[in-house]
Amino acid sequence: MDKVYKNAIEALKDVVKDGQMIGVGGFGLCGLPEALIEALRDSGVRDLTCVSNNAGVDGAGLGLLLATRQIKKMISSYVGENKEFERQYLAGELELEFTPQGTLAEKLRAGGAGIPAFFTKTGVGTLVAEGKETREFDGEQYLMERSLTPDVSLVKAYIADRSGNLVFRKTARNFNPNVAMAGKVTIVEVEKLVEVGDLDPDQIHLPGIYVHRIVHNPNPEKRIEQRTIRSAQGG
Repeated sequence: MDKVYKNAIEALKDVVKDGQMIGVGGFGLCGLPEALIEALRDSGVRDLTCVSNNAGVDGAGLGLLLATRQIKKMISSYVGENKEFERQYLAGELELEFTPQGTLAEKLRAGGAGIPAFFTKTGVGTLVAEGKETREFDGEQYLMERSLTPDVSLVKAYIADRSGNLVFRKTARNFNPNVAMAGKVTIVEVEKLVEVGDLDPDQIHLPGIYVHRIVHNPNPEKRIEQRTIRSAQGG
C-alpha cells in the first residue's frame, strides 16, 4: 500500500479537527516534524491538547501553534525557553499537565501497545500523584498512570519506504517511535523516501503497521535551539 501524500497540507486535510489530542515527536527542536507542524498551524484547527516532550521555542516547533493560540493544553515534561508559553500559562490562558519524562515516554509506549494504564514509583508523594490511584507492591508505593493515545500523531523519521516502514537517525529518534505507536492516525514526515523492499528488514526501527500517511520533506530546516561556539585559542 502506497501511503505517500503530495504534501503536509494534503496529509492533514481530512484528519485534523478542533479539540483533538495531537501527539508530536521530537526533543527540543531535534527530530521535529516541522512541515507537519506548519501545516497544522495553517489548517486553523483550535482547542488542541498537544502531547510532546516540550513546547518548542518562540517561532519554531509548537511555538508556532502557541503564537496562533491553537493549543488549549500541553502535556509535557519540559516547557522552558518559550516566553509565549510562559506568558499564556501565567495568565491562565493555557492548561499544563506536567509529566515526568520517563512517565511520558511510557504513557505513549503503553498506549501504542494497547495497555490502558501502568504503575510507576515516579511521582509518589509529589504533586504529580494528586488525584491518582496508588497501590502497594512488595512494600513499596506505586502510582497508577493512564496511557495516552492521541487522535493524531505527527512524527519525524529519516527514511521511509512507501508502506511506512521507518528508519530514524541518531538522537532524532527520541520520542518519535513512541508517538508513532500511540497515535490513532499517524502521519510521518521523512527526509528520504525509498521503494518497498529497499530497506533491510533488520535495519527497520518501526514497522509500517503504525504508519498511516507519509510526507516527503527532503530539505528540512533543522534549527538549533542554542548554538555555543568556543572562543579561538590564543587569538
